[in-house]
Amino acid sequence: MATLFLIVLVGKIIAQDKIEKWDVFELTLKGPATGNPFMGTELLARFTNGDKVYEQEGYYDGNGIYKIRFMPDKEGTWSYVTTSNKKELNNSKGNFECTPAATNNHGPVRVKATYHFQYEDGTPYWPFGTTIYEWPFQDSATKKQTIETMAASAFNKARFLAVPPYKDRYITGPLTITTFPFEGTNRDNWDFSRFNPAYFKNLDSCVAELRRIGVEADMILFRPYDKGKWGFDMMGQEVNKRFTRYMVARYAAYRNIWWSMCNENSFIRNMTDEDWDELFKLVQEKDPYHHLRSIHNADRIYDYAKPWVTHVSLQYYNVVKAPWGTPLLRDLYKKPIVNDEINYEGDIESRWGQLSGEEMTYRFWNAYIGGGYATHGETYKSSPWISYGGKLIGTSPARIAFLRKIVESGPKGGLEPIDQYWETNMAGKAGEYYLVYFGKDKPAKWDFVLPKRDLTNGAKFKVDIIDTWNMTITPVDKEFEIIPMPDNRYKFIEKNKASIKLPAKQYLALRIYKTADGTKVANDGRHELE
Repeated sequence: MATLFLIVLVGKIIAQDKIEKWDVFELTLKGPATGNPFMGTELLARFTNGDKVYEQEGYYDGNGIYKIRFMPDKEGTWSYVTTSNKKELNNSKGNFECTPAATNNHGPVRVKATYHFQYEDGTPYWPFGTTIYEWPFQDSATKKQTIETMAASAFNKARFLAVPPYKDRYITGPLTITTFPFEGTNRDNWDFSRFNPAYFKNLDSCVAELRRIGVEADMILFRPYDKGKWGFDMMGQEVNKRFTRYMVARYAAYRNIWWSMCNENSFIRNMTDEDWDELFKLVQEKDPYHHLRSIHNADRIYDYAKPWVTHVSLQYYNVVKAPWGTPLLRDLYKKPIVNDEINYEGDIESRWGQLSGEEMTYRFWNAYIGGGYATHGETYKSSPWISYGGKLIGTSPARIAFLRKIVESGPKGGLEPIDQYWETNMAGKAGEYYLVYFGKDKPAKWDFVLPKRDLTNGAKFKVDIIDTWNMTITPVDKEFEIIPMPDNRYKFIEKNKASIKLPAKQYLALRIYKTADGTKVANDGRHELE
């Protein structure tokens, strides 16, 4: 990372004098430590660079230290001034220089063209996620191994909990948790009015490490896994709002943050959809950079069509058992569809953790052929990746990496269903590029027939045969020229009625790409769905 950490000390202000675009500028102020600084302290900084103006809330970091973190998105000189109801924190002024972003820094991820994503600098981003729920709470060696594993994998998004679940292993033994989000040691004596800064410093380092290796931090703010013990899922809405506001103040300046409001939110029975609405709107209001926002469902699906939700984060396994499920959700929500839990590859007793590597890979292909995205997980008894991170031992990650290469070498706008109501196993860019996925079928041949949309008479195509499991790509030694199919106004056919011979086994795909234009065929004016 090219950030210049040149620290300037002026009175009671500590800050960098240079920071690269989309990095974290951190302003440190010395203020009152008496009473309860977490309650009733208002701290805000106004950052200005030409026509760019942001207001960012600050937070108390313990021992009389207050911080404001800011993510500059424009090169040049930024000036700032603080506003606070505490005189020691009020009217602190300064400026810093924002330098160009490093080559591996593309800014935060945004929604692109309704159903897809890209980085703020315009670089395409295709999510290939994984789940490591509890990795921030492991020992340093395991956390280090997790980062090394992630860096060597194809996964560019990680889902994890901001608060640990209640488990015996965190109560006794070498992984006993001694630092919690709030002051106190158990449910009987939490002080929900006081955050514990030492706890969040660990999360800081985890988010920063993911940023360093180019991984989006899909951080889950709430979860229902206390089993009546710690009570973090029963804090009440006022505490929930304070916690949410603190998290946004502390982490919004990290460019790789995604906000996941909850994991399996409907299992927190004491919270209503209106409560979640309120928390969503709070994040929307307090995050000046408008990072992506969603929520992960359980037995009741939250209404992802609501305006403060940027994308669908779905747990519904059947959607990716066929390629047509994701297009249906696209039509329903008009937002990117991220199938964030599709069961896990593993061998545990729970049925949700028993997928073979073949089935996990198959479900990934179905998600992407449907114009959406998917998230991986691994639950082997000998290496429970989704819980603790560490190392991956399954057979699907290599195949998912192979799929990522194929997707990223395809249309820059992402894969789109071509003719989703009829050709459910085909995606790409109509008239230019096609992926045809056969899944568990075992075709011996494929007749060269394509949907009419955006095709031209006489256009020429080349074809690759892809073995998605053995990770091979075999070019077909032939160029295919198409013409309108006689007696079928919806199709184009190879002019010699050619077929492609296939090896009659599962998990095959075809990649079809145009090599030469043809002559446009007039549309007869009738609706494509007739």
